[in-house]
Amino acid sequence: MKILRAEPTGLCFGVRRAIESLEQALAGGEPVYAIGSPIHNPQEVARLADRGLRVVESEADVPENAVAFIRAHGVAPAVVERLKEKDASIIDGTCPFVRMVQTRARELSEAGYHLLILGDEKHPEVAGILGYVTGKATVISSVASLFSSTIFRTSGRIPKLGLVSQTTQEERLLAEVAKAAAGKADELRVYNTICHATRERQQAVAELAAKADGVIVIGGHDSANTGKLHRIVNDSGCPAQWIEHAGQLDRQWVKDKNTIGVAAGASTPDWLIEHLISAIREIAGRQGDVSNE
Repeated sequence: MKILRAEPTGLCFGVRRAIESLEQALAGGEPVYAIGSPIHNPQEVARLADRGLRVVESEADVPENAVAFIRAHGVAPAVVERLKEKDASIIDGTCPFVRMVQTRARELSEAGYHLLILGDEKHPEVAGILGYVTGKATVISSVASLFSSTIFRTSGRIPKLGLVSQTTQEERLLAEVAKAAAGKADELRVYNTICHATRERQQAVAELAAKADGVIVIGGHDSANTGKLHRIVNDSGCPAQWIEHAGQLDRQWVKDKNTIGVAAGASTPDWLIEHLISAIREIAGRQGDVSNE
């Protein structure tokens, strides 16, 4: 059996950077309070919890004078201010690419643009971006949701319209939304704020699907970017499995394949990927030949 590993795959720069900062803080021996799960991977969160991580729903749950961790998704400025009021020691793990979206959102808003944010309205990254908006903003997830939005249904021509994207969106969708929005605005300013790690991983998994008999995508089921990788494989017509850890492997599904592709979401740590590859090799009688693609 041949095992093809997507390249790149697994932890992106922003998430790896955030986790390293969190591990350094935990090495101090004191509890560290993360506002929301620091990574969309339950196995990695469990590992960090054993070292003292405490995941809380909001800044209101962080004790006075505690160590507070801001995950890679970032938070609204108001959240930071409330943590400062509690004299919390703040470790800011906001991904630099997310920080760029926040900056663009603020700039467009302050310049009088009605801001369109392409993304998942319930995603913490989008909630943080909205916190930087001083004017009007609309969150959309597709061209259809753009046309059904209040601003498109109730307005004539829009003088100034700005568009940014959640970092994990697909470029194809951003281009489609930009084209649709251009027909409504006198002036449209678009910033492609999809991070290169997302683009690279999506391209890598598409290429992998063309070479493999089946692709296993490993990552948390609450990870948006992992879900997109799985959908790309499915859309290609290549059989796909989406699992969180090697224990969920369908052994017969693996045995029926000559070439297995392995791809991982940007929040999947290296140790889970290695466990998966070892499990595939075990099923194949340790005959799996691993190569990067």
